[in-house]
Amino acid sequence: MTSLPQTKLCLENLGVSIGDVQLVSDISFSLERGQFVVLLGPNGAGKTTMLRAALGLINPTEGSAKLDGVSTNTLLPLIRARNIAYLPQMRPLAWPTLVRDLVSLGRFAHGAALGRLGAEDAAAVDHALAACDLLGLKERSADTLSGGELARVHCARAFAAQTPLLIADEPVAALDPRHQHQVMGLIRSYVDEGEGGALCVLHDIALAAKYADRLLWMKDGKLIADGAPAETITPERLKSVYGVTARLNPNNFGGIDIQIDGAA
Repeated sequence: MTSLPQTKLCLENLGVSIGDVQLVSDISFSLERGQFVVLLGPNGAGKTTMLRAALGLINPTEGSAKLDGVSTNTLLPLIRARNIAYLPQMRPLAWPTLVRDLVSLGRFAHGAALGRLGAEDAAAVDHALAACDLLGLKERSADTLSGGELARVHCARAFAAQTPLLIADEPVAALDPRHQHQVMGLIRSYVDEGEGGALCVLHDIALAAKYADRLLWMKDGKLIADGAPAETITPERLKSVYGVTARLNPNNFGGIDIQIDGAA
């Protein structure tokens, strides 16, 4: 078995507890090809815990997370890696590594070996490097890069995997505005061109509104809304979830301009 057939991730009433502390509870949603979903919520809402349980990296204490009907916490790591590229929030480097070699790690689940990439693997790495504006840095040691440059390298590694699903926890957190839009545009193209489905955690609501098909809103460990940006972004929800007052106005591009006035 090398890959799963339909590649649909389904969470049903998923919950995670540590002792008597409930971190997330009653989470239900699905992700499949052709969907670009953004997960929103304040710090401490349980977003990262939910993602890790969805991937099977930690065990849920309630409900289930399944990839095409198979519980994710029973999947072999190789099968998981061939079906879901995961970009975690914390991405430390253990040793100095050339940028190209770091991006090549995205091909390991396909059988590639460092320094001995086949033609298909090399093409995937080159495409990811170009897409993330890294060709000029590919021979640099990753430990000499800025935080924003390193963030793009990790995004390229995830893109190089060419998996049916991509899950990214704050992929644009360290990027300047140009590269934020570049990375979000790449994920948008990945979805639109039928390559896969994506779930990203963001804190920039305007960026989420511009690129996502669907927004998931979390607060206090629970999913409180799931729907299109135009349906779920409201002043009332921004006040409830983030504790801010905001004004919304339609713009000339068919989107929403969001002005945060301050703490509620």
